[in-house]
Amino acid sequence: MLYLEATLLGLCLLIAVYFNGTDIASFGLTAIITAICGLVFRQLGRNADNNMSRRDAYFVVTMAWVMFSLFGMIPFIIPNFSFTDISHSTMQSFSFTDAFFETMSGFTTTGATIIDDVEALPKALLFWRSLTQWIGGLGIVFFTIAVLPSMVGGSVKVFSAEATGPIRSKLHPRLHTGAKWIWAVYLFLTIACMFSYMACGMDWFNAINYSMTSTATGGFATTNGSLTSFRSPAEEYVCTFFCFLAGINFLLLYASVAKLQLRNLLRNSEFRFYVSAIIIATIFIIAELMMRNHYDFEHAFRSSIFQVVSFMTSTGLYNDDAGQWPHVTWIVLAGLMVIGACSGSTSGGIKSIRAVMILKSMRNEFRQLLHPNAILPMKIDGVNVPMSKRVTLLSFVSLYLLLAALCTFVMTAAGVDHTNAVTITLSCLGNVGPTLGLEIGPTMSWSVLPVFAKWMCAFLMLVGRLELFTVLVLFTPAFWKSN
Repeated sequence: MLYLEATLLGLCLLIAVYFNGTDIASFGLTAIITAICGLVFRQLGRNADNNMSRRDAYFVVTMAWVMFSLFGMIPFIIPNFSFTDISHSTMQSFSFTDAFFETMSGFTTTGATIIDDVEALPKALLFWRSLTQWIGGLGIVFFTIAVLPSMVGGSVKVFSAEATGPIRSKLHPRLHTGAKWIWAVYLFLTIACMFSYMACGMDWFNAINYSMTSTATGGFATTNGSLTSFRSPAEEYVCTFFCFLAGINFLLLYASVAKLQLRNLLRNSEFRFYVSAIIIATIFIIAELMMRNHYDFEHAFRSSIFQVVSFMTSTGLYNDDAGQWPHVTWIVLAGLMVIGACSGSTSGGIKSIRAVMILKSMRNEFRQLLHPNAILPMKIDGVNVPMSKRVTLLSFVSLYLLLAALCTFVMTAAGVDHTNAVTITLSCLGNVGPTLGLEIGPTMSWSVLPVFAKWMCAFLMLVGRLELFTVLVLFTPAFWKSN
């Protein structure tokens, strides 16, 4: 996996050479260090049988994300002097904490940034930020399975440890074949998004970067004003459309669109919930913006649907300052932030499929009160959900809320504004990026956070991206017992 990361860093080196940037030496040295470390690890494990237990898979997946972030942050801190943009005559340096935060935010597609002036960064470093999100969109290990299936032992186990959503499904009996098909859909969406941006007037470099962060639902931008810098409603609609598509289950998207079976897409309960939530939230916010902020209809529609899709798909790009909207809209956006889009997509949150399961469980409980002896199955699209999955759902939601409450308490006790404390926690756990509040708004960086808060946020990003249990199981005594 480090060989792959070294290759990606080498691609950024070519970008740096093309633009004659100040980060040529930085990416060159980082690529060499990463490749050498990969070689060392390979030699240390040369006699391994490459078989993994379930416990090994959880450890490998978690450490893969940590190691990728540790090596991926090196371009931010090498060389030791600050990066300089002569046109702006500004200098920006990165501490170890800030560099790790930024890189973890990239790979987990959270999109939260500590950089106040992204336009001061060299082009290759901007490209690297976008590339981290694009690779992390479907998963680092999943990317490796697709590219080098023979290099990953126990690929089914590591995929299960990294995949999102409570219900697993396959396109193909061979996992790496299915992975290639899903990555083909992902690549197609990215290329289509890039050309759409260019057709709307965006230059090729920004189009590549924004297409990667849009389809990865990441949110890193190459301009300080995100998409507002381009002042193009057409680009905002393009971004909304592709973020919406990236929020759909990729297996479902492939099976429905590539095989021309759109009826299956419309019948899917998770997709219907996803679309319904977007429509209802958009209509409500349109009404609020027109009545209270005096927006005209087109402006209200464009701003509301963009922000609703951005928050629900955990993208984090913005076309308006939601911090200036009525506070009731913050509650709606925070709710979408928690729910998230579909499982098997690049989005964060608890996923819409779990929301569907919760609603069905609540319906069954009301029926059970009237018919105590009835056996009420829970079916999702005609498939019965076993009791074990329902227990896991309860555990997941309970742990999610407990983590959110605990981290919110810690941040509030440390002096962070209570609204920011809540939304920062939800944003990190849901890998969303923007936050709502007075100190840190949706258009601001997170640089003002204290150091310990940044480390806690980075940890929450990893926990949220790997859906809690994969990471937290490492902190249980039972995981380290020999038997």
